Amino acid sequence: MTRILIARNLPESVIAEARGLFDVTYRDRPDPLSRDEMLEALAGYDGALVTLGDAFGADVFSEAGTPRAGILANFGVGYNHIDVAAARAAGLVVTNTPGAVTDATADIAMTLMLMSCRRAGEGERLVRSGGWQGWHPVQMLGLHMSGKRVGILGMGRIGQAIARRCHFGFGMEVTYASRSEKTLDFPATRCASPEELAAAVDVLVVSVPASPETHHMVNAEVLAAMQPTAHLINIARGDIVDEAALIAALEAGVIAGAGLDVYEHEPRVPEALLALENAVLLPHLGTAALEVREDMGRMAVANLRAFFAGELVPNPV
Repeated sequence: MTRILIARNLPESVIAEARGLFDVTYRDRPDPLSRDEMLEALAGYDGALVTLGDAFGADVFSEAGTPRAGILANFGVGYNHIDVAAARAAGLVVTNTPGAVTDATADIAMTLMLMSCRRAGEGERLVRSGGWQGWHPVQMLGLHMSGKRVGILGMGRIGQAIARRCHFGFGMEVTYASRSEKTLDFPATRCASPEELAAAVDVLVVSVPASPETHHMVNAEVLAAMQPTAHLINIARGDIVDEAALIAALEAGVIAGAGLDVYEHEPRVPEALLALENAVLLPHLGTAALEVREDMGRMAVANLRAFFAGELVPNPV
């Protein structure tokens, strides 16, 4: 029977489905695979279901030599932790789970937008500290989102879902930057560059995939182009934003606030960022709903099933 490694703890329904199809070794733990475990995944199994943090770099494939494994089924839409070119060169197929994550991630973007613009995290900390002295007319004034301009950096599935919520839910004017012009079911204006987009909006949302081309795409220059009343939201991957430049911009008041669900060196978050009242910080909650994680798991298992049945995998990367 086909041997599969499930590298991290997943919903029980996903494990049960996989066990109905394969001989499963279940590593029921939250921490990423070690290097030795990654090498064993390639050498000792026919395939592996892996996720964010399981860092299959080119060096791992090089050390592994000719692997027994034929597929890495990634649990998640983002796969920058896998060197896909090196995996292909070693003869492996890599898959992911798009679609299942779209709405949940867009919802977290809206959560961060509202929390940052309306200073909700700061306000909750004030109440919990016992320092709140009661309501008054100019207390903790924030940015009213309705009718403002939102900029979507990366207008893929998730970017479009965010933009749709902003336009239809908040009456926001949508502007975006993307590699190509998009056909959309709502009005939107395309900008030529991240800098042009940053200068034009009240809220800038990062929604591009992580890649060498998008590393530090949001840098000091992009942040400097933003208005001092504007907010930055990142629900994509941490290293798309130059974290040091963001901290400097927040400390200096170059921008009004930031809402982050991801970090450049996750799970490490710089002390300087933790200390900032104008930063909303969530622990990578983008898809953290049971039904969403179950959908993602089923997609990953479906990719494994198709591969070993000799069919085209539904979600190759």
